Amino acid sequence: MGIKMERPLKKFRIDNRVAIVTGGAGLLGFQHALAIAEAGGTPVLWDIDIRAGKIRASEIAEKYKVPSCAIKVDVTSEKSIKNGLKNVVSAFGRVDILINNAANNPKADKSGKLEWSRFENFSLGTWTQDISVGLTGVFLCCQVVGNCMAKSSSGVILNIASDLSVIAPNQSIYRIEGLPEEQQPAKPVSYSVVKHGIVGLTKYIATYWAHKGIRVNALSPGGVYTDHPEIFLGKLTKLIPMGRMAKEDEYKAAIIFLVSDASSYMTGTNLIIDGGRTCW
Repeated sequence: MGIKMERPLKKFRIDNRVAIVTGGAGLLGFQHALAIAEAGGTPVLWDIDIRAGKIRASEIAEKYKVPSCAIKVDVTSEKSIKNGLKNVVSAFGRVDILINNAANNPKADKSGKLEWSRFENFSLGTWTQDISVGLTGVFLCCQVVGNCMAKSSSGVILNIASDLSVIAPNQSIYRIEGLPEEQQPAKPVSYSVVKHGIVGLTKYIATYWAHKGIRVNALSPGGVYTDHPEIFLGKLTKLIPMGRMAKEDEYKAAIIFLVSDASSYMTGTNLIIDGGRTCW
């Protein structure tokens, strides 16, 4: 009499599981939500831009026939997060998955000046805001939603980091020919600090709540191509063994793996998917 084995592909299904995706109306947040729906789950989009969130959730619900919805949540506000969780539990009875994706993506100001991004010029206000959204926001969501999961002794948390969670940005790819050194743009320091911090937070919570049946992992994606300037693209792709940036849907399979039972023996890990960039 043979041993009965569960088919491996079945473990990638998350039918009827409820998944909160912060920053769900954004480029990658929407892709994460699509992945949840494609695997049978119910994505709840948390975003400060509720209009965009509702549009995205409606698209998902119509395409995949799941009760996807959007809730306005400010991840820097503990009160807002608690209200968001209350609405999720009221509507669906539980929460099974939390994907912390929300983060700031600072742009050059309207004057067109670029030197604001340099370390010596980086303002405390911008630093504080970026840390508040990208790191403190993850802390608060893990604290509030994770505590709810701990009470039911079940749940999965996935924190979205970056390849810059394990390497420093190569500032040469941002340089603009002809500009003096003091005016050259740079990848903001806050971005690297946030992403490194997310990995540390992931490990902490993974060990803190392991006995409660909660798994916590991080995903560190490389850059996604969105019509970047050819000069920048040429510089960046030379740093990537595969010679290209990622397509926006190339992380969906990893999302499903990390939030499903397919990764049931995996916690406290940072999964890097970057076309090989961090190998060099």
